Amino acid sequence: MAEVEELVDRVIGDTVVGLELLNMWLGTRLGLYRALEEGPLDARGLADATGVHPRYAREWLEQQGVAGWLKVAEEDPAGDPYLRAFRLPEEAREVLLDTDSPFYLGALPEFFTSIAWTLPEVADAYRHGGGVPFSSYGAGTRHGIGGLNRPMYLASASGWVRALPGVAERLSVPGARILDLGCGTGWSTIALAEAFPEAEVQGVDLDRESVEEAKGNAAERGLSDRVTFACADAASFEAGDDRYELVCLFEALHDMADPVGVLRQVHGLLAPGGSVLVGDERVAESYAAPGDLLERLNYGFSTLHCLPATRAEEPQVEAGTVLRPSMVHEYALRAGYPEGSNTAAIEHDLWRFYHLRA
Repeated sequence: MAEVEELVDRVIGDTVVGLELLNMWLGTRLGLYRALEEGPLDARGLADATGVHPRYAREWLEQQGVAGWLKVAEEDPAGDPYLRAFRLPEEAREVLLDTDSPFYLGALPEFFTSIAWTLPEVADAYRHGGGVPFSSYGAGTRHGIGGLNRPMYLASASGWVRALPGVAERLSVPGARILDLGCGTGWSTIALAEAFPEAEVQGVDLDRESVEEAKGNAAERGLSDRVTFACADAASFEAGDDRYELVCLFEALHDMADPVGVLRQVHGLLAPGGSVLVGDERVAESYAAPGDLLERLNYGFSTLHCLPATRAEEPQVEAGTVLRPSMVHEYALRAGYPEGSNTAAIEHDLWRFYHLRA
């Protein structure tokens, strides 16, 4: 009986967390957190600042206070709930609004909600064995992935590359070339270009909307002269006579329908002595149940997003999010890398990095 009650408590707790994420989505979508960044507001003040109805503003403020994201700044002596003011603590502001902070997670509710909206299509895919195209998940997934990874790329991509023996030196030579496969909205490509100003960098992604946004992001940072983007399948991408000192696949290999084909194609695009840097999820070395929080997170994304999106692309391999080190090594050997994959000495809480040499 105790075990049953424990499971009941878990379901209720998980439901609370899910509902709170949806309320966070409202806060970001409607600009409610952004309005509170200017200082404490009561329900009418928040309504005036954002255009929402005062009654909804009051309920949302109270919910956020109960959830612990907001703090009560002032109570009305007469007990009028519309005059109860709330403030956004600095730590919550950093997590929810500071897009440059390494602790930023404000894009996660949008990502989570976009997956929830797509669940009927995912259920159909389960029944019939098909897939759900990445584009079906919409802007929420595109912006969620891009927004969550942006601060990490801008702060850390340079260090990841410099951890590979001799690679940074090659990229410091004028005319060096970097290829970023699965670039999404372009922040990894941009980070590489800013870290290595002598290099020309090309981003490639299969999602056309992501590529268009990537071009705009690069232009805003003044990089259009050195950064280009193409909408193409990584497994068949042709670079003409160009050869690359470095090819990167960040959080992309597990989503590719033909990872061996991609790595084989990349092998032919490398300059002599060139390198491949793969960054993918830090999953467990082997399957075990129950799993820890990180393993649960990765399987959650896999069942609802990564595997359905891969199956929409006539897959040769169906890794899902849970791409274990032994699988990466096998892919590399099959693709023609004599040493397979070597785990790079890069510390990261969520990702594991692999260095492949032709």
